[in-house]
Amino acid sequence: MAKHTSLPMLLDLARDGAAQAGKQLQTLTTERVNADQQLSMLLVYRQDYAERLQKATEIGLSASNYHNFRQFIATLDDAISQQNRVVAQIDARIEQGRQHWYAEKRRVNSFEALQSRERRLLQLRENRAEQLASDEISANLYRRARQQH
Repeated sequence: MAKHTSLPMLLDLARDGAAQAGKQLQTLTTERVNADQQLSMLLVYRQDYAERLQKATEIGLSASNYHNFRQFIATLDDAISQQNRVVAQIDARIEQGRQHWYAEKRRVNSFEALQSRERRLLQLRENRAEQLASDEISANLYRRARQQH
């Protein structure tokens, strides 16, 4: 009998776990989109400054201004590298989250299969009990009919 009460509870817990894993995966996906947008912004910003440097060198640029441009572009390159690492870390976390979500879904499916099997067995037992009762009634009616003849 303990099976009958614990399985639905386990199934509910598994469903909650899968829902939570799905929410975490969704949050990570949003993080990934934001990180991608930041990376794109940095790349555009770097391209803009590279073009400014190119134009400034064509017009003429002092050594200190050239140095400042190059230093700022190097800073942008560092930021881009760091942002690429952030994106890669989020990608790794997304993959872990996806694996966790799959595991939780498999767990739910397993409990649902057990619950379905349990229902089928219960239905089979009920059908057998009903058949036994029907057979018993038929046997009693048959005996009574024979005794009367």
